[in-house]
Amino acid sequence: MATLSERVFDRMPRDAGGSQAGYPKPMINIVMSRNDWAILLILALIWGAAFFFIHVAVAHVAPLTYVWLRLTIAAAGLLAWMRWKGEKLSLPLPVWGMMLVLALLNNVVPFALFGWAQQHIASGLASILNATTPIWGVVVAHIATSDEKMSPAKLIGIVVGFVGVATMIGPDLLASGGSLLPQLACIAASLCYALAGVWARRFKPMGLKPLKVATAQLLVGALVMTPVSLTVSQPWLGGSPSLTALGAITVLALGCTALGYVLYFRLIDSAGATNATLVTLLVPPIAILLGAIFLGELLTGGQFLGLAFIALGLAVIDGRLVAAVRRKAFA
Repeated sequence: MATLSERVFDRMPRDAGGSQAGYPKPMINIVMSRNDWAILLILALIWGAAFFFIHVAVAHVAPLTYVWLRLTIAAAGLLAWMRWKGEKLSLPLPVWGMMLVLALLNNVVPFALFGWAQQHIASGLASILNATTPIWGVVVAHIATSDEKMSPAKLIGIVVGFVGVATMIGPDLLASGGSLLPQLACIAASLCYALAGVWARRFKPMGLKPLKVATAQLLVGALVMTPVSLTVSQPWLGGSPSLTALGAITVLALGCTALGYVLYFRLIDSAGATNATLVTLLVPPIAILLGAIFLGELLTGGQFLGLAFIALGLAVIDGRLVAAVRRKAFA
């Protein structure tokens, strides 16, 4: 019997690319159970809260130091988890080079960009821009893969999604506002996540379990950030981080990063990757709510309108909206 991790990686290609030769019907038609919805909501709370904790962390610690601490604590947590399960992180030397690319795209660069950006823009706005990741994912997959090509519905969804992005950053672009670069940094980070998703496909044929991939990328990311943080940020010059910052970073590392991976892979296994991507629609409202309550952040009407366009674009890409319209038209 295949393990949970093996079944997860086996489903990922067909979830993303549709019904391919050798695979059953796509998981998009699976109805989520109450347990699946509970996991989805918990994951949305965890990742929605991540933007709040990032804002708190970078208010006290330099972004590069925050990334270094987050990756180090998360890697230590997953290594301890593997040890408790009796598993060893033994990978061939060439695989570590691939892990370096994955760590840069999935952790080091996007964490640093979001950390820097949230020193200048609201955490809720950062979460909205992060919701463009699936939109970028469709574009990257179309270019870089042979089994996840763009359909007319996906193209429409991409256009609608980018209209949402333009709605949010358009005024700043025309006026050269101070929040333009931070917003572009968030979009670049989201593109990195999309690139990482395609890059990670190469580990499935190697038979690597998701837990090993997650642990290895976090470990490599921590090793990369150690000299970068010590050289550039020189954290010892600013004294020890406050308890508030350390608490926020610890929650980010163990909760939003380590636990988030476990829950996400479990959701993919039971409900499919397509259903799991619904979390991207739930994260911004939670991040916006937490930012408004605890940080006093307020978003503009244009930014909420942009979120609506992005949500509509994701719904079209997901296929549920198109399927519902077709069913109603032919009913």
